[in-house]
Amino acid sequence: MPNVKPAMRVIYIPILLLFAAFLVIPLGILFIRSFETSEGFNFSNYIAVLSNQELLTSIGNSIKISSLTAVITTVLAFTLAYAVNCTKIYTPLKMAIKTGILLPMLLPTITYGFAIIYSFGNQGFITKLVGRNLVEIYGFNGLLIGYVIYTLPAAFLLINNSFKYIDKKFIIVSKLMGDGTLRSFKNTIVRPLVGTLGGAFVLSFIISFTDFGIPASVGGTYSVVATQLYQVMLGSIPNFNHGAAIAVVMLIPAVFGVLLLNYLEKRNFHYDKFGETELTPHRGRDVGFGIVSGVVLLAMLSVFAVMFVAPFVSSYPYDMTFTFKHLLDTFQSSDLTAVYKNSLFVALLTAVFGTCIAFSAAVLNVRTAVKGKSSLDTIAMMTNTVPGMVLGLSYLLFFNGSSLKGTFAIIVLYSIVHFFTTPYLMAKNALSKMNPTWETTGELLGDSWLKTVYRVLLPNSRSTVIEMFSYYFINAMVTISGIIFLVTAQTSLVSSKIKELQHFGKFNEIFMLSLLIFVTNLAVKLLCEAFQKKSNKQ
Repeated sequence: MPNVKPAMRVIYIPILLLFAAFLVIPLGILFIRSFETSEGFNFSNYIAVLSNQELLTSIGNSIKISSLTAVITTVLAFTLAYAVNCTKIYTPLKMAIKTGILLPMLLPTITYGFAIIYSFGNQGFITKLVGRNLVEIYGFNGLLIGYVIYTLPAAFLLINNSFKYIDKKFIIVSKLMGDGTLRSFKNTIVRPLVGTLGGAFVLSFIISFTDFGIPASVGGTYSVVATQLYQVMLGSIPNFNHGAAIAVVMLIPAVFGVLLLNYLEKRNFHYDKFGETELTPHRGRDVGFGIVSGVVLLAMLSVFAVMFVAPFVSSYPYDMTFTFKHLLDTFQSSDLTAVYKNSLFVALLTAVFGTCIAFSAAVLNVRTAVKGKSSLDTIAMMTNTVPGMVLGLSYLLFFNGSSLKGTFAIIVLYSIVHFFTTPYLMAKNALSKMNPTWETTGELLGDSWLKTVYRVLLPNSRSTVIEMFSYYFINAMVTISGIIFLVTAQTSLVSSKIKELQHFGKFNEIFMLSLLIFVTNLAVKLLCEAFQKKSNKQ
C-alpha cells in the first residue's frame, strides 16, 4: 500500500466535508430542533408527541404491519432464492424469477398503491377477471400487499447472493449420512443463512416502516408514522419542532435493526473450501417449488398489469377502446414533460457524481494508508441507517434559509448521500479483491498515484462502476420519501408530481408518468448490463 500522497488528501478531505455538511450537521440540527421550544430546550416536544394518541396508534400500526411484511417477505424471498439455487426447475423459469422479481424496483413506490387500487378495487383489473372483490384494498390489506411487493426484490437479492456461497455438497453428504429432509434442510441451508435471513427481515422492516409512497396512495384511514410526519411538516399548520421529534423517534427502529444485524453477523460461518456441486433432480421438490415460484412471480407482476392497460384505453374500465390519446396528451403537456426532464436531469447528475464520490471513497479506504479512512465505513453505516424521510426533513430544517433551498443541487446531494452505502460497498468489495501491489508497481514505473488509479484500478473495476451508475440512476428516478420535502414547483420530479396528480384523480397521467419511469429505468438497466458484458469480455 503506497504512502499517503497529497492527491489522496485532496480527495479525502472534500469527501469528509461533503458528508459533514450534508449528513452529520443536518442530522445534528434535526436532533437539536427536536428539543427546541418557545421556552428554550427541553423534552416537551417528545412529551407532546408521545402523548398524542393518534401518533402512538400510527407508530403501533407501522410496527405491526412492517413486522408482518418482513416475515412474509423473508419467507417468500427465501423460497424464490431456494428455487433458483437448490432445485432443478426449468432454466427459463429460473431466469424469469431472477429478472421478473426486480421489475418493481424500476417504479416509484407511490405507483404501487395506484396499481393495487386499479387491480383490486371494485372495478379493478383482477376483480373483473375473478368476478368479485378479493380484498378490501384501502388500509391494512393494501399496505401489506404494497409493502411485500416493495421489499421482496431487495430481500431476494440479499438471500440469493448468499445462496451462491453455500457449498451444496454438504446437502448430498447429509442425505448419505441418513439425515431426514427437515434435519438436512435445517443444517445445510437454514443454519448457514441465519445471518442473511435476519438481515432480510431487518431490511424489509426498516424500508416498509419508513416508506411514504405506498401509504400516500393506498393507506386510507390506516394511519402510519410516515404519513403522520408528512402531515405535521406539510399540513395546514406545520410544526417543525414536533416533526423533528417524530423523525428522531423514526430512527429508533433503524438503530435497533443495525444492532441486530451486527449480532446476526456473528452467526454467519464460512466454508474452508468451496466447490460447485450439481444437485440431483427430485420431481416432487422441483415441481412444487416451480409452481410456488411461478405463482408468487405471477401474482406480483399481475398487480402492475393494469398499468400497461389503463393508459391505452379511452376510459378504464368503462370504455376499453384502444387509444394513444393519453400518451399524446402526456407528451403535449409542457407540465408533465418538464417534470420528466427534471427527473432525468437529477438522476443523471446523481449517477455521475454519486458514482465518482462512492468509488473515490472506496479507493481511499481499501487502497491507501490515509489516516482516519475507517470514518468512510462509519459514514456508509449512517447513510444505511437513516431513513429517507428523516434525511429529507433534516435538509429542510438545515437549508431552509439558504440559497440551496428548492434547487436541483439539494435534491442531487440528497440522493447521493441517501443511496451512498450500496455503491460504496460494491466498489469496496471489488477493489479489495485486486492485487495490493499495483500502486507500488506503478510508482516504481514512474506513474503518479492518480495515474495508477485511472490506468489500472478503474479499468479493472469497470463492470462494478457501471453497476454503481445503474443503481444510483434508478433509485434517483423512483425516490419519493425524502424529496417530498425538498422539491418546489420548478424542481418537481415525476414521483412528487404523481403525488400531486392524485389529488385531482388524474390516474391516466399517473400511469403514463409511471410507464415513462419504468421504460427509462429498464432501458438504462439493459444498457448498463450490455456494457458490463462487453467489459467482462474485454
